[in-house]
Amino acid sequence: MGRSSLTALKYLHRLTGRRRNRTVNRQLGGILAFVAGAVNAGGFLAVQRYTSHMTGVISAMADNLATGGLALALAGMASLLSFVLGASCTAILINWARRRRMHSKYALALLLEAGMLLVFGLIGANLESSGHLLVPSAVLLLCFIMGLQNAIVTKISQAEIRTTHMTGNVTDLGIELGRLLYWNRTHAANQVHFVRANRDKLFIHAVILSLFFVGGVIGALAFKGFGFSATIPIACLLLVMAFPPLVRDMRRARVGHSPTP
Repeated sequence: MGRSSLTALKYLHRLTGRRRNRTVNRQLGGILAFVAGAVNAGGFLAVQRYTSHMTGVISAMADNLATGGLALALAGMASLLSFVLGASCTAILINWARRRRMHSKYALALLLEAGMLLVFGLIGANLESSGHLLVPSAVLLLCFIMGLQNAIVTKISQAEIRTTHMTGNVTDLGIELGRLLYWNRTHAANQVHFVRANRDKLFIHAVILSLFFVGGVIGALAFKGFGFSATIPIACLLLVMAFPPLVRDMRRARVGHSPTP
């Protein structure tokens, strides 16, 4: 294996492995924000629903209940529960792997997400023939995937980064912009109520927002051009990211169960 391949494998292992630092967390967050934007935008073209944020879903549930649309309210509840189950699944996988001191405690959820994206692609191939049955299933699957992914980076970054919905991200960005634009009467940092922007937070929120948007544009274009097969490259990206720590755990398990000479 060449030096460049080894370097790439080491980087991928750091990206999804057990040992974390702030830089690696943010790099993973940026990649997953891109993935979330692509899946959310492409998913909308497929099922006419945005599945990454639950604010609109809950508001729609309230509106539907108020106007007598009980069936639509129940459908919204199913989407909400699916998102919650996805996030819960990530927490279960991470805690299960942490107890066993596995390197792939974050990679397991990415592996599951990749598999479910491939399932979504298979469902989509049959939407035209059985759309009335498969569209609700596709919506629930996408909500589960979004909950699963959002919980990964939330757990890793101690809730500093969220990748599937931008409301909190844009709010934090606006707060830091307000601090940046605020005019202090003096420039003495020890003055009472001196306002200083956290440029580091400003940068990471701007990057996450930009990558989500770029992912959305590319995801929509890819779905428009290639249909449901556009999920395959995204799933492959997640598999490549999850691969190194999974291999390390499999090797460790093999050594641990090998017979003593």
